[in-house]
Amino acid sequence: MKFRPIPILVTLVISFSVLFGGWSLYNSYALTNPMTDIISNIDGVNEVNTAFDADQVTIELTLDPNISIREVIQQIEAEGKSVINDREVTYHIQDDSNHKIDEWWSSSLFDVAQAMENKQYGDIPLKLEQQIHELEGLEVKTEIDDSNVYVQLKLDEHFKVIILPRTPAELEVW
Repeated sequence: MKFRPIPILVTLVISFSVLFGGWSLYNSYALTNPMTDIISNIDGVNEVNTAFDADQVTIELTLDPNISIREVIQQIEAEGKSVINDREVTYHIQDDSNHKIDEWWSSSLFDVAQAMENKQYGDIPLKLEQQIHELEGLEVKTEIDDSNVYVQLKLDEHFKVIILPRTPAELEVW
């Protein structure tokens, strides 16, 4: 039996094109495009970029600085549930921070980290409000849901968004 290299090569090229082309079309039309459409229709979302892996979804957002991040994320997870399925969702929020906000956040981070570690989430707004006087004109907004603590810092036209993952309280065995 004599092998003919040209038909084998053509068959391989066509097979790989169909296989990977089919995956690309599925990824684009069944996952990425519907998710992008869902998120784009949420008020306050200026730009969105989504990327799907086998077990993870990465969502990059550019938001209006006056929007509630908690509400946006809850809306994304509720409306995109059928597309997300069991994948872990990672959010990257594009903000417009400056060095003053970054320095203030760095100085406040220890108290926030301590409250997070001790699962004293109610202390986070109090700690931040105690330090707000250190940067005149700074506005601090904190929100919480079942999985995250959201902190929004705004100074003039600049803003910073921080999403802190929280772990739910676990029952301990005595």
